[in-house]
Amino acid sequence: MKIAIYGSRRQDAHIHALEAFMRSLSAEGHEVVMHPKLYRYLLAVIPGALMCVRRVVESAADAGADLAVSIGGDGTFLRTAEWLAGAPTPVAGVNTGHLGYLTAVGIDGIASLVPAFVAGDLVADERSLIHVASPEMRIWPYALNEVALLKSETAAMINVAAMLDGNPLADYRVDGLLVSTPTGSTAYNLSVGGPIVQPSAPVWTIAPIAAHSLSMRPLVVNDTSVLTLTATGRAPHVRLSIDGRAVTLDIDTTLTLRRAPFTIRVLHPADYSFSTTLREKLHWATD
Repeated sequence: MKIAIYGSRRQDAHIHALEAFMRSLSAEGHEVVMHPKLYRYLLAVIPGALMCVRRVVESAADAGADLAVSIGGDGTFLRTAEWLAGAPTPVAGVNTGHLGYLTAVGIDGIASLVPAFVAGDLVADERSLIHVASPEMRIWPYALNEVALLKSETAAMINVAAMLDGNPLADYRVDGLLVSTPTGSTAYNLSVGGPIVQPSAPVWTIAPIAAHSLSMRPLVVNDTSVLTLTATGRAPHVRLSIDGRAVTLDIDTTLTLRRAPFTIRVLHPADYSFSTTLREKLHWATD
């Protein structure tokens, strides 16, 4: 089996588990494709455990992997999605970070990850993404979590004119505007007061950041919508962040947001429950 592995390089506390994992992949005859940054890190600390690594690639879009493994936190998972660049490879997250909403197992479960996948004990959730189109786009234009249009200077708010399916929606006077997928509803969206959304719901949330009017409230819209955003203001630039990948745009630039033509297949154990995850991660249980 071909396995694509992307990971954070801050793994010193887990290096013994990672060494055992890589050695097991070699022993079982699996072929590994790895991102260069992770490969260089592991090569420096566990060089004898990397016999299974056959290719080191900047993009795994054409790697033809059967399984992708993301080692880190949710931020690492987002970068893994970018690395796969739309490939239909299912992704299993191994949490060595903090909350880990997107991760299938903790580091203590990494040894059983591939056997569980082979046995069919992991199931895939199809997660939608947002595609962002702009004349000035210079980054990978897909968001698994969120798109944020932000003021570039601390002193000046921006006005964001939003249109939904060609119809005027609102003129947001804000520090920024956030458009989130259901997957991203527990990320930045949660911190600005947006709703938590079940991952399978076909919707986006639009949430103002530090709105200058109390009537500007978070809004849930169908993800088949086309949303256009144009920011104006005194500053010459605005900041666009797509899952943390940031770029500076000229003021008055128009962004067009649509549902992406592909999904990310997020693997979870068969007994995974969204409600149970929320109870555990957000400490909603009363006992």
